[in-house]
Amino acid sequence: MRSVKVYEEAWPLHSPFVISHGSRSEASVVVVEIEDAGIKGVGECTPYPRYGESLASVMAQIMTLVPDLQAGLSRAALQQRLPAGAARNAIDCALWSLEAATWQKSLPSMLGVTLPTSVVTAQTVVIGEPAQMAASARALNDAGATLLKIKLDDHLISERMVAIRSAVPSATLIVDANESWHPEGLAARCQLLADLGVAMLEQPLPAKDDTTLENFIHPLPVCADESCHTRDSLAALQGRYEMVNIKLDKTGGLTEALALATEAQAQGFSLMLGCMLCTSRAINAALPLVNQVLFADLDGPTWLAVDVSPALRFTSGVLHP
Repeated sequence: MRSVKVYEEAWPLHSPFVISHGSRSEASVVVVEIEDAGIKGVGECTPYPRYGESLASVMAQIMTLVPDLQAGLSRAALQQRLPAGAARNAIDCALWSLEAATWQKSLPSMLGVTLPTSVVTAQTVVIGEPAQMAASARALNDAGATLLKIKLDDHLISERMVAIRSAVPSATLIVDANESWHPEGLAARCQLLADLGVAMLEQPLPAKDDTTLENFIHPLPVCADESCHTRDSLAALQGRYEMVNIKLDKTGGLTEALALATEAQAQGFSLMLGCMLCTSRAINAALPLVNQVLFADLDGPTWLAVDVSPALRFTSGVLHP
């Protein structure tokens, strides 16, 4: 019989992570360990209040399946036992990790994926005053980051973006509004971003307002984040978005993430690979997808004061898997 451990961890950040949904000073994660015949698999998830999740609710979901996991619950069966979300992600990734360890392979190699020696990842510029955000962007760019993800809320859009672009004229910029904008004025804001050479706009409107984007003429690609969780989301995104952001905490693990990537590309969507605030364990689980995406946004562990050991190696704007 397998042994199963489920526990919470809190990882302090080196500086506040400020987005339109609020500010955070630590990454709160849930870890699942599954051991079978002396071989261990580990999965991690980050409960997200935006999706009605908390540490307590995710722990409770996972604990309901511990007897089944001890008895050998499979990944295929798991997909039917829990809905997409953080709890299923931690279990799914632990099962993948266990399988890879059993075969004595890395997860990508077990899936036939050859990773590049380096992956350009977005480095996040969090919300602040225009001069503060411009200084952060310049510091990241000077250190070597070429892809910057700019977090915005509903205020000082032009002031912040003009200051940032002036500070980093050659950096690739993507903008994430985290559902904070409104249909009124969206066209003008999209034009401003396009004029500043922004490469992509992520989730400008609340998911419930997606109908506004239907047949909306926009001069830069728009990416669905909060509006895209699993393959079931895709039908409603047609004609509204050009790209989807895949996060394992939304898909409920790598199993559905791989299926979502395949189906989204078949339907003409480009892909972004994202993460929550997390440790290197969570990024390791997502690595099999990096070759398929236009943008990787995997800087979650770089916000931690201390990462899990062993940790992935990051330099400014680059992940070395």
